[in-house]
Amino acid sequence: MRSYKIHLIRNAPGEGFDEGRYIGHTDVPLSEEGRAIASQMHDDCVYPFAETVFTSPLKRCTETAAILYPNKEAVPVDGLMECNFGEFENKTAEELRKYDIFSEWLEGKSAPPFGESSKDFGIRICKTFEKIAEGMMKSGVFETAIITHGGVISIILAAYGLPQAPMHQWMAPDCSGYTIRFDPAMWMRDKKVEVAQLIPQS
Repeated sequence: MRSYKIHLIRNAPGEGFDEGRYIGHTDVPLSEEGRAIASQMHDDCVYPFAETVFTSPLKRCTETAAILYPNKEAVPVDGLMECNFGEFENKTAEELRKYDIFSEWLEGKSAPPFGESSKDFGIRICKTFEKIAEGMMKSGVFETAIITHGGVISIILAAYGLPQAPMHQWMAPDCSGYTIRFDPAMWMRDKKVEVAQLIPQS
């Protein structure tokens, strides 16, 4: 039985990332450094083949996808967006210390004002990932790349990946990530995927 492959790749850095800001739904483009990192990685490394490319609709992901997969028209998927930090968007930890709820949010116990809780974020990502995986099986697409955010990748692998590991162990460097694979029987039985290798290859 032929396996399906999904290549999960983290975006390059966007503007403001080097300032330690919480940037979730804020739609910043790639920074000059981020664009240089993506271009260098594209030139120096081998990214896996993909029949289709999905991406978070935020610029830092769509621009990364255009650099890493220049011959593919990426399909933006709203469900792949980073967490919505609400009032915490685009602020540093120092600026957020005035919020009593900040420490609770860091511990995953509450949502930022007008933002998304960790639980709701995880539910959204899992629903989106399952739609993509099941859509591949229905359409006969065997190899797909997803360009998205580091937190999104960590949630997917913590929920579905084998070997099992907590989120923090699945953090990927910029423009890097993991190839996962699954077959229909494995998916229908356990909704699990095998983490096959790190990407890209040098």
